[in-house]
Amino acid sequence: MSQLVNADFTGMVMFAKNHRENDLLVKFLTREYGKRMFFIKNAKKKDFKLRSAILPFTHGRYSGLIRSNGLSYINAALDVKQFENIFQDIELNAYATFLLNLVDAAFDDNFKIEAWFDRLARALTLIDAGNDAEVITDLIQIQLLNSFGIAIVWDHCVVCGRRDLALDYSESRGGMLCQNHWHLDEHRWHLSVKAAKTMAMLSLVSIFKLGQISVSPATKREIWQLTERIYQDQVGINLKSRHFIDQMQNWAH
Repeated sequence: MSQLVNADFTGMVMFAKNHRENDLLVKFLTREYGKRMFFIKNAKKKDFKLRSAILPFTHGRYSGLIRSNGLSYINAALDVKQFENIFQDIELNAYATFLLNLVDAAFDDNFKIEAWFDRLARALTLIDAGNDAEVITDLIQIQLLNSFGIAIVWDHCVVCGRRDLALDYSESRGGMLCQNHWHLDEHRWHLSVKAAKTMAMLSLVSIFKLGQISVSPATKREIWQLTERIYQDQVGINLKSRHFIDQMQNWAH
């Protein structure tokens, strides 16, 4: 039997979709209750008082009725704000949308994911503040692989454990091979040394301790292409938001 709890919660808008003529279904990632779909009655009317509180990339404290199963309801926005730069900039918007889509795909609804809420909130805060959106996105998608059940060894050779030799990614071996063992996989990825080291660093560093790092466009492109292949072949998801970023990158060239 579904239970209804009146509660305050911390949340961020993931997406909204039309429901009937004037209503919306708005999906929130909440810190306390995981991903929840909220029914917002009359949300599309011009005089709707919570209109700004349910816009994309809005986050903060809300009050509402949380249903254990099914649709929840929002009563008030207590203290909310928007990631304004993400909202206004098409490129930042694309990376932030992709991250939200990834987290949405990684976890079931109504399942508490407090740690990932905090990581995603930190990632969006960094992107909104002008940090490199692609590097932050790479960090999140590399570290999120574990939540999909994909455990990849990035920082040492999976055969001998060495870290002092050049490393390259091997899908068949589930991680990196040092150059002494490249012969074990003729289909290894052929990552550059910089890309391999950057991926190892991003797999280990906390998003809360990430400082300003400079990664060349060529290295970022290598990482993006490899993660794209991993998510397609091993995770089995192919998000439209990733394709949009691909299109953007092609426009830039």
